[in-house]
Amino acid sequence: MKRATLTIWASALAALSCAPAHADDAVCGTLESATNGQNGMIALREGESVNFWRGGAVRHGALHVYKDGEVYRVYWQPEGSGDVYVLANEGTTSVRLILTPTRGTQVNTGPGSLPPQKVLSCPVM
Repeated sequence: MKRATLTIWASALAALSCAPAHADDAVCGTLESATNGQNGMIALREGESVNFWRGGAVRHGALHVYKDGEVYRVYWQPEGSGDVYVLANEGTTSVRLILTPTRGTQVNTGPGSLPPQKVLSCPVM
């Protein structure tokens, strides 16, 4: 391929991969606080109980909070599993759950709380 073609292709790929969630993105589940109820806020703190609802079934889990410099990363871990999923935010009320190793230093509290989250990418568990 020519250099100009590669540049255009790379630019198009970058634009697609950085595109924000849209209203037509399929919601496949929800994350909600296990302690504050269905409409309660999710406290971003180590060990916070958070339920993942998908198709009427619930999977219990806990949050893990890590800090890398000034960046907080919040992970959800299903109960009884060694897997952790980072909450990749897609706005204020939507996330994608992405299986990934933790990064940073584990801390007890994060940067506040979140409302219940619509999940736009549901992992197979």
